[in-house]
Amino acid sequence: MPIRKKTQAEKAISFWFFAARLMRPISPPQTRFMDRLTHDILIVGGGAAGLRAAIAAAEVSNKLNIAVISKVYPMRSHTVSAEGGLAAVLATMRSIDYDSFDLHAFDTIKGSDFLADQDAVEFFVQAAPDEIIRLEHWGCPFSRDPDGRIAVRAFGGMSVKRTIFAADKIGFHLLHTLFQRTLMYENISRYDEWFVTSLLIENGRVHGVTAIDIKNGELSLIRSKSVIIATGGAGRVYEFTTNGFIKTGDGMAMAYRAGVPLKDMEFVQYHPTALPGTGILMTEASRGEGGYLINKDGERFLKRYVPKKMELGPRDILSRAIITEISQGRGIEGPHGSYVLLDLRHLGREVVEKKLPFVKELTENYAGIDPVNEPIPVRPAMHYFMGGISTDMIGRTEIVGLYASGEVACVSINGGNRLGSNSLTECLVFGATSGADAAKFALENQMTAGENPNSTLVIQEEKRVFDEILGNEAGEERVSTITSELRALMERNVGIFRSETGLTEAARVIRTLKERFRLITVEDKGSVFNLELMEALELDFMLDVAEAITHSAVARRESRGAHYRIDYPKRNDEQYLSHSLARYAREAPRIDYLPVKLTKWKPMERVY
Repeated sequence: MPIRKKTQAEKAISFWFFAARLMRPISPPQTRFMDRLTHDILIVGGGAAGLRAAIAAAEVSNKLNIAVISKVYPMRSHTVSAEGGLAAVLATMRSIDYDSFDLHAFDTIKGSDFLADQDAVEFFVQAAPDEIIRLEHWGCPFSRDPDGRIAVRAFGGMSVKRTIFAADKIGFHLLHTLFQRTLMYENISRYDEWFVTSLLIENGRVHGVTAIDIKNGELSLIRSKSVIIATGGAGRVYEFTTNGFIKTGDGMAMAYRAGVPLKDMEFVQYHPTALPGTGILMTEASRGEGGYLINKDGERFLKRYVPKKMELGPRDILSRAIITEISQGRGIEGPHGSYVLLDLRHLGREVVEKKLPFVKELTENYAGIDPVNEPIPVRPAMHYFMGGISTDMIGRTEIVGLYASGEVACVSINGGNRLGSNSLTECLVFGATSGADAAKFALENQMTAGENPNSTLVIQEEKRVFDEILGNEAGEERVSTITSELRALMERNVGIFRSETGLTEAARVIRTLKERFRLITVEDKGSVFNLELMEALELDFMLDVAEAITHSAVARRESRGAHYRIDYPKRNDEQYLSHSLARYAREAPRIDYLPVKLTKWKPMERVY
C-alpha cells in the first residue's frame, strides 16, 4: 500500500503542534541517585590545571577511576584565551649565567610586593622547567629561535627574557596538548557540560559533589574519594574584564561555603591593555616585543612611574599609571570611555605578523584597526585573582581529600600581584602536585561500602536549586538586573583605586543584593539547557565571592600590590605582612590572618 503524502495544511498543523509541545513549560526534574556516578578522583574544571591534574593522577595508577567534570567542553575552558606565554628558567641563552632559579624567584617575590610565600615560590621555579620540557615532548608547538632552541621573550617585572611562547596563542596550543594527552588514558572519563552546584562534606572530609547535567536538567550525586577544584577565577564579578562568561567563581564559592577559607581575595589584578568596550586582551607580549604605551600627546608616559622598566613594569603599577594619566587629562576620549594607546607601528609588519598574529587579528576584527599602521586604544581591565581557595604547596585544603589548583587556588606564589606568564606555569606545576597527591590519597583510602552520608545534603541542595531558585514564583527580581548592579558596584568601589568609604558602601550594597537574590524569578522553567537557571546559580556564587573580596579589602588598611588604598597609600609590613583569610559566616565573612613564609629574601621597597 503506497504511503500517502501529507497535504500542506496537515504539515502546518503538525509543525505548530510540535512547536507548542516544545514551548510548553516542563516541570523541574526530580533528583535521581545514580550509583554509577562514583569515581576515585573527581576533578572539577577542564582547563590547564584540571587536565594536568588528571594526567598526573592517571600516571600514578591505571587502576584509578578518574573523572573530569566541566560546565563547558574542555577546549572551551578559559585557558584557551591565554596569549603571552609560560615563565620558566631554561638554558636557552648562550650564557649559562643568563638566568637562575633564584633570579626567577626574586622577580616573583618582588612582583608580589613580598606577600608571596617564599618556600612555595622556590618550589615553583624549580619545578617549572620540567613542566615545559614535558609539554614540549607531548607536542606543544613552541616558537623557536633560528638555531632551533625554544624561544623566549620579555615580560613585565621579569629581569631577563624567560617567557616561553607559541606566537601569541599559547593558551590554545597548551590546552590542545593537555587535552589530547588525556585521551591516551582509558581511566580518565569526562562529564562535559555538567554544572557542579555544591561540595558534599561530612566529618571534615569531602565525599563528592552535586551536579546538574545541563543537557537534561537532572541533579545527580557524584561520589568520590578525592575532589580537585580547578574552576579558574571570578572575573565576571567585575563589569569590565578580560575574562570569559564562564569565569564566575563557582569553585571559590563552593569551597568557601564548605568551610575552606579564601586567601588574599582583596588582591585583584587589572591587565593594563584591553580593548575599550569589549575587554579583549591585548597581550603583554605586545610590550614584550617592544610595543610602546603613549598618551594623547604621543608621550611614553611610563617614564614618570617605572623609569627603569617602562612598558615592562608590573601590571599593577602600569594599570594605576594609565588611570592616573586619564584622570589628569592626558587620555583620549572614545565612545567607551577614556583610553591611551598601544603603539606597535615601529615594530614593523614582519614582527607583528610573525610574533603577534592574534593581536593583529583581534584588533582588525573588533576595533577596525591594523596595528601595523595605527596605534591600538587600550585601558585596564580586570584580569586575574591572586587570591583564592587557601591551599598548601601541594594543593591540599583544610578539608580532607579536597584539593584546589590553578587560578581558583591561592598557594600563594602571587601574593599582592602576579607577574605575567607565571600563571600558566602555576597551573601545570600545582595541577601536577594536586593530581598526584589526590591519586595517592585515593589509593590509600576506601570509600565506605553501603554508606551514603550525603543523602541529607543532596536533598538540601535539591531544595535550594529547584524550590528556592527555579521554583520561586513570587519573586520580582531578575538575575540580569542584580548581576549588572553587582558588576558596576565592584568596578566603581572595589577596583584599581579604593577607599574606606567606597569599600564600606560596597559591602553594604552586596548584603542588600544578597537579600534581593532571594526574590529572583527564573522565568524559564524547562529542564533542557536551562541557561537562565545556570546564570542564577552563578550569580549566587558571585555574590559570595564579591563579599569575600570586599570585606578582605576593607580590613587591609595599607597599599600593597594590586590593592591600592588612597587613604592608606603606604605598605605596612609591621601590621600586614600576612595573608588574609576570609571565612564564611551568615552575616559577613570573618577575616583572619596568616603570616607570610619568608626564606632568604627580606621585604624591601618595591621600585622599578
